[in-house]
Amino acid sequence: MPAFDHFALIAPMYARVSYSKVAVMRAVAELPVHGRLLDVGGGTGRVATAIRDLVDDVVIADVSVGMLREAPLSTLQPVCGGSEALPFADESFERVIMVDALHHVIDHAHTAREMFRVLKTGGVLVIEEPDIRTFGVKLIALAEKLLLMRSHFLAPDEIAELFADREKTIRVEDSTAWVIIRK
Repeated sequence: MPAFDHFALIAPMYARVSYSKVAVMRAVAELPVHGRLLDVGGGTGRVATAIRDLVDDVVIADVSVGMLREAPLSTLQPVCGGSEALPFADESFERVIMVDALHHVIDHAHTAREMFRVLKTGGVLVIEEPDIRTFGVKLIALAEKLLLMRSHFLAPDEIAELFADREKTIRVEDSTAWVIIRK
């Protein structure tokens, strides 16, 4: 767990922000689907809540206890833990998503391997990240550095390279990139 949890401070406010890209997530994650979905770095569950009715079961994993405290426990299963060591068996989920969180993890490659490990054969993994190639996202990256958030943004092709020998697609709209990996 980080020495200072920046996210615990913003969790109450963050929980009130709705997820506006449901239609795109529905398409790229091929929802609805029968089975389980894991939202890695899911924080308050804002994304998982928005797509909750499209899967049978939703688990959110996050390292920030403060964020998880804001998650709706009646509809989501929160698990405190880092993305580099997900506490789930191999091939546990039909869908795995990570929204606006990859740039916050310590080890991108290890996180990618872990998410792929817990994805079932035939499943879909979606990583949604701000596109660092755009000016606005570069300003956000600078602000996060100034706030000592240890953020490290990757361009969409760099994210895709974390899954070098896997079937993948990149979709970019406005300042957001979705990297979709199939297992």
